[in-house]
Amino acid sequence: MTDQQLPVPDYDQLAPGTLAPRIRALTEDQLQALVDYERGNQNRPNFLEVLTARLDELAGGAEPTGGDPSHAPPVDGASGGSPVDPSSSPDDNTPLRHGVAEQTPKRGKP
Repeated sequence: MTDQQLPVPDYDQLAPGTLAPRIRALTEDQLQALVDYERGNQNRPNFLEVLTARLDELAGGAEPTGGDPSHAPPVDGASGGSPVDPSSSPDDNTPLRHGVAEQTPKRGKP
């Protein structure tokens, strides 16, 4: 199963705090699909905790709430890592050595 086939849009890009409201309308089968996907891919403990807690609630008699997860607000950010560009890093990124003045690099100073 891919990210696009999951019952929650942009699942892989969700922040942990945004998961719980997006899964309230899901059925047990849909939640189980998310649990299986999470265990087989990123295996994030905080996501698995939220998903299994909701599964337990449904097993205990709770009903899925109204609403459609596909109408949730868009996910902030994009997949693929940090937006920082390595070219913006300083040329000499050597950490300063404390306590020995002669060994401290000049860090671009003449």
